[in-house]
Amino acid sequence: MSHSPSVPLLKRVPPGWWVGVAWYAGVLLTFLVRVRLPGEFEPSVRPGMLLYRWDGLLTQLLATALAAGGCVVMERRPLNGLALLLGAATLATFSLSVGEIPLAQFLAPDVALYFITATRSRRTGAVALLMALGVLACFLAVRLLAGWGVGTSAELAVALTAVVAWLVGGSAYEARRHGESLTARAAEQAVVAERLRIAREMHDMVAHSVGIIALQAGAAARVVHTQPEAAREAMSAVETAGRETLSGLRRMLGALRQDGPGLQGPERETAPLHPAEGLADVERLARATTAAGVRVEVRWRGERRPLPPDIDLSAFRIIQESVTNVVRHAATGSCRVSVEYGPEELGIEVADRGRGPGHAADTGFGLIGMRERVALLHGEFTAAPRPEGGFRVTARLPVPAEDAA
Repeated sequence: MSHSPSVPLLKRVPPGWWVGVAWYAGVLLTFLVRVRLPGEFEPSVRPGMLLYRWDGLLTQLLATALAAGGCVVMERRPLNGLALLLGAATLATFSLSVGEIPLAQFLAPDVALYFITATRSRRTGAVALLMALGVLACFLAVRLLAGWGVGTSAELAVALTAVVAWLVGGSAYEARRHGESLTARAAEQAVVAERLRIAREMHDMVAHSVGIIALQAGAAARVVHTQPEAAREAMSAVETAGRETLSGLRRMLGALRQDGPGLQGPERETAPLHPAEGLADVERLARATTAAGVRVEVRWRGERRPLPPDIDLSAFRIIQESVTNVVRHAATGSCRVSVEYGPEELGIEVADRGRGPGHAADTGFGLIGMRERVALLHGEFTAAPRPEGGFRVTARLPVPAEDAA
C-alpha cells in the first residue's frame, strides 16, 4: 500500500471562496489604480465623477452583494452563480466612467469560469463561456447603440482572459477524468493481482495437503496387514486432510477460475510461491513490528483451535495488511490486534489511536485486497475511522460447521 499525497489546498477550499477572493482583489485593484501611489506623478486611471459619490459607492456595494450571492450558490448552481457574478461585474462598471468592463471587475467571473469548466460537464463549461462572452458583447453593443464611446480593444483583452480560463479549466477537467480512469484501472489490476496471490497461496495449501495424503496413504498401505491400528490412524489423517482441502476449494475455486488479463503468460509459472502462514504467526508478526517501533498488543478470546487453512491464512493476511498500514500511515506508537474464536465464526479487529490518516491514506489497493479475501470466504468486512480517534479494521469469517464442531 502506498501513501497517497495530501489533498491540495485548491481542492480543500470551496470554489466560492476563491471566486470571492478574486472579486475583492479586483475591487482593491480598481481603487489602487485610481489613486496616486508612491513614485507616481498621477494615477494610472483617473477616477470617474461618480466613483466617490454616495451613489457610486452604493453601486459598488450592490455589485459586491451580487458577487457574494454568486459565491454562495457557485457550488450548487454554477451557472446561476456565474450569472450573478457577471451582473455584479457589469453593475460595478457604471460608476467607473469607462467604455468597457475592466479586467479587474472580470477577475471573479474568470475564476468562476475556470471552476465550472474544470468540475462540470463540457456542455456546462461551453454554456458558461458563451454567457461570459455574451455579456461582454452586449455591454459594448448597448454603448454603441446609445452613441457612447467604447473600449473595444480593452474588451477584447478581457474576452481573451475568459477564453484562457475556459481552456485551462478544460485541461484540468480532462486531467481529472484521465486520473479517475487510471485509478479505476489500477483498482481492477489490484483485484486481479490479489486473486493471483490467493491462487498461489491455495496452490501451497493444496500441494501440502496432497503431499500429506500421499505420505499417509503410503504408510497405511505398508502396515495395513501388520499394524491395522496404525493404518487406521493414517487413513483418518488422510480423511481430515482431504476434507480441509475440499472445503477450501469449494469456497475459493469458483472465484479463482475467472482469470483476468494479468493472469496469463509466464508470470503464472515464474512467480515465487511462499509457504502458507496462519494465525500461529501473529505473535511473530507482533514481535517484528514492535521491534520496528510500533508496539502491537495481541489479545486472544475464545478457545484457540485449528482452522481451515484458507481461513487461517486469510485471517493472518488481513492482520498483516492492517498492521502494516498502521506502521506506515497512522502516526502512532501502538495498535491492538484482537482475535476472537466464536462457535461459528472467527472475529478479527485491528485498532489504533493514531493521528495520521490511517487507512484513508491508502490508494485503495490494500483495502480492496482485504475486502476481496473476506468476500471470497463469505464474511463481513469494515474499515473506518473510530469516533474516539484512530482507525479500526474488523473482519468476521464464518467457519464451516464441520470445522467449527
